[in-house]
Amino acid sequence: MKIPEFPFTVTDWSSMPATEHPGEAGHALWRTLNIGDLRVRVVEYSPGYLADHWCDRGHVLYVLEGELETELKDGRRFTLKPGQSYQVSDFGDAAHRSSTRTGARLFIVD
Repeated sequence: MKIPEFPFTVTDWSSMPATEHPGEAGHALWRTLNIGDLRVRVVEYSPGYLADHWCDRGHVLYVLEGELETELKDGRRFTLKPGQSYQVSDFGDAAHRSSTRTGARLFIVD
C-alpha cells in the first residue's frame, strides 16, 4: 500500500454518509474516504453478517467494537475482539471473508 500525496485531513466519521452493502447474510455499512487508490473506512457489520465473497485484497483491519470472525479459504479461522487487528497483503497466503454473530465495528485501510 502506498499512501498518495494529499493534504493533512481530519475526518469526522459520524458525518460521513454510509453506503449499505448486502452480505450473504446481513449487511455492512461503509463510511469511506477515498484518496487515490487508497480506501479508509469505518465499517459496521450487522449481527449475523456473512460476507458474500472471498476477498484477495490487502487490508489493515482493526476491531473497534464487537467480535469478528475471519475465515481463510484454506480453512483457518480467527476470532478478533476490540483492540485486535489483522494485516494481509494483496493476494496473500489465502483469500479471506468476514462474519459476525453479534455485529462488529471496524476501521479498515486498504
